[in-house]
Amino acid sequence: MARPRLLRRCLLAAALSAGLAASLVTGPAQADPETSRAAGSVGSASSSAAAAVAFSDTFDGPAGAAVDSSKWQIETGDNVNNHERQYYTSGNKNAALDGQGHLVVTARKENPANYQCWYGTCQYTSARLNTSGKFTAQYGHVEARMKVPRGQGMWPAFWMLGTPVNWPDSGEIDIMENVGFEPSTVHGTIHGPGYSGSGGIGAGYTLPGGQAFADAFHTFAVDWAPDSITWSVDGTVYQRRTPADLGGKQWVFNRPYFLILNLAVGGYWPGDPDGSTVFPQTLVVDHVSVTTGDSPTGGAIRGLAGKCVDVAAANTANGTPVQLYDCNGTAAQRWTVGSDGTIRALGKCLDVNAGGTADGTVVQLWDCNGSAAQRWVVTAARDIVNPQADKCLDVTGNNAANGTRLQIWTCTGGANQKWTVG
Repeated sequence: MARPRLLRRCLLAAALSAGLAASLVTGPAQADPETSRAAGSVGSASSSAAAAVAFSDTFDGPAGAAVDSSKWQIETGDNVNNHERQYYTSGNKNAALDGQGHLVVTARKENPANYQCWYGTCQYTSARLNTSGKFTAQYGHVEARMKVPRGQGMWPAFWMLGTPVNWPDSGEIDIMENVGFEPSTVHGTIHGPGYSGSGGIGAGYTLPGGQAFADAFHTFAVDWAPDSITWSVDGTVYQRRTPADLGGKQWVFNRPYFLILNLAVGGYWPGDPDGSTVFPQTLVVDHVSVTTGDSPTGGAIRGLAGKCVDVAAANTANGTPVQLYDCNGTAAQRWTVGSDGTIRALGKCLDVNAGGTADGTVVQLWDCNGSAAQRWVVTAARDIVNPQADKCLDVTGNNAANGTRLQIWTCTGGANQKWTVG
């Protein structure tokens, strides 16, 4: 079951929304059965509509340096609502660059400054960072490549809060949470009015073969579009949510959100550290990025007879035909060309059926999965090419009628293979 996070106080929420450093902090959404806490790598695509990098931090700098203060603020304090055990410290005490292109967030069993927590004298320190007041996103591909800590009581998270913060009405998107007693599993969750805390809606992703997330770096991402959010690990999609999943409750994810990274120690969901837990523990972050298309909701791809690339009936089911149709400005015709080479609409990817390479293989909408069937290059000559097949996106039979299916075909330079993106 996915776990959420409770916000600590209205005063703190207001401070976060204003981009002020808070003396008390919230935690990412956590929950045990009864109580909850409030809460890839880039490929290449050449195109005038190639993804715009809205936010990027690769954590380059000398070892021991603090994070870039133009991008991140450091929160300080404890978190009574989650019953977490750490005190989040300022500056570079527990969040510092390692000199090798990583941010290292460290949880320690210590209390060097007599910090006081909700339960008395604090037993642990750690760090929490956010982009409030410095950067917000509304739609796009949001990802972080990280190696999580290990051990009972560890609770790393990469997540977002809606602005202005008024949790849960303003919403929360948990991109990745891991608890130490589940070394092979991460969780992705959404929280909003009527589905917050332990009622958050989400799913887990488990590595095969007993692998642990602490053993290697992994890329955790969401593809966020109007009325849809899709989660992936290392490019493998494991969950998609839309307003239809809320049972009539309000979808609050069509607004700006800011980013949060933190490493909590203990709390209702993970439980407290025990004798098996080794300190210090680290969350190592290789990069964080947010990429979008030329517009937050994507743009049209126009081709033969001035018509548009269209998802049939705006149906988001896997295998839905992609066709030519009169341009109408609907979400079924808003496409984003990603820096990873994908072309996306309605939270899914333009896909060559069954990864085929033969002339006449149709294209369709499908869950984004990182495969070569979903890689495209938009050339200066206005071709859209699938490199695996070395073939062009093509209007079947050079037929400009509404509903004509799109396919791949040997590139000929014909008008039925020419596209204007954006």
